[in-house]
Amino acid sequence: MKRLKLVLFLSLGLSFGIQAQELDVNLQIRPRFEYRNGYKQLLQEGQKGTSQISQRSRLNFNYTQEDLIVKLTLQNTRTWGDVTPAAVADKNGVAVFEAWAQYNFTEKWSARMGRQVLSYDNQRILGEQDWGQQAQSHDALTITFHTEKQKLDFGGAYNSTAENVLQTPYTVANYKAMQYAWYHNQFSSDFGFSFLALNTGYEYANLDAKLLVDYKQTFGPYLSYKTGKIDSNFWAYGQTGKSTNLQVSAWNAAANFNYAITDSFKAGLGYEFLSGKNTNDGSSVIKSFNPIFGTNHAFNGFMDYFYVGNHLNNVGLQDAFLKLNYNVNKWQFTLSPHMFLAAADVVTPLNEKMDSYLGTEIDASFGYNFKKEITVTGGYSQMFGSKTMEFIKNGEANHTNNWAWLMVSVNPRIFNWKK
Repeated sequence: MKRLKLVLFLSLGLSFGIQAQELDVNLQIRPRFEYRNGYKQLLQEGQKGTSQISQRSRLNFNYTQEDLIVKLTLQNTRTWGDVTPAAVADKNGVAVFEAWAQYNFTEKWSARMGRQVLSYDNQRILGEQDWGQQAQSHDALTITFHTEKQKLDFGGAYNSTAENVLQTPYTVANYKAMQYAWYHNQFSSDFGFSFLALNTGYEYANLDAKLLVDYKQTFGPYLSYKTGKIDSNFWAYGQTGKSTNLQVSAWNAAANFNYAITDSFKAGLGYEFLSGKNTNDGSSVIKSFNPIFGTNHAFNGFMDYFYVGNHLNNVGLQDAFLKLNYNVNKWQFTLSPHMFLAAADVVTPLNEKMDSYLGTEIDASFGYNFKKEITVTGGYSQMFGSKTMEFIKNGEANHTNNWAWLMVSVNPRIFNWKK
């Protein structure tokens, strides 16, 4: 028996010895202070703003062994003070943000399964939502084919509340099933083309309490053009299918153009249209576009008045904006004014059509690379709302509605091992 154990030990040692392996472990500590005084919605009469500090703490394990890649990310998200100093248990605990294994069958084909981030193009439809301390990941299987200039991803997911033995309603606020395909072709160093097709199925119970799944399709191209001074992109997405037995017919399109005036200063302008539904439209068709799993904080203003857990099934949005970027040494500064308008008619119960203008938001932000592992970012935003904004979101437009934030991100590599 001792000889057998010795042979097994030597065999394992030799097998590991001939395979290249690497383990990388890194940490992120990211506290963020926010002053919210009309954030996401106009303050109502008598209401006061508030402040808090949230924090993300992450531990990332990245392991590679020849054709096998494994990643595990553990994280805790918290608000400072949400438990007492002597608490015996954390409020949120430690969650698994990513836990996936990928096998590279050939140089061109690979498969990844497990909890993973799905992020494509500019993340308008599928993104990580990294601004949120909890971020966003999916339980999915993804298969990838790639060449030097082309890449094709297709994958899917099927969700349940638990390991049930009988049909059980899926009560999580998530899709029951999802399939997608994403194709990208980098025709040249300047021009890239992508096409995304996403099919999301949400479960619901009909009038007879029968569980059904309706599928909604989101699809469209994304184009990018980049040269030494020009950075531009365009996208157009359609949305069709059904949602809780209602027909869906919506669309989204946008164009952005940025120009590097100097090595340090870049100026840009953009426009986005997200379809909506007239407030006096009595049809059952869903005409309001939903960005689904997009990194919505990066679009339509930093104060998150639109599509960050809000403004769904509403009058849509038009967003015309400028963006000014200035970089010097370790500093980055950005100024971006947005003008918002409704994409559909806003009509009062008295059948009076209101002005489509919703308001103007000014976003100012900065970043400072304190050192390689530490960055400091912050900003200030103010919303100048209109009477139409009051009608849609309630609150007082005359109130000073503003928001300020300061965030420190510490990202050290704590361990690296190669064999």
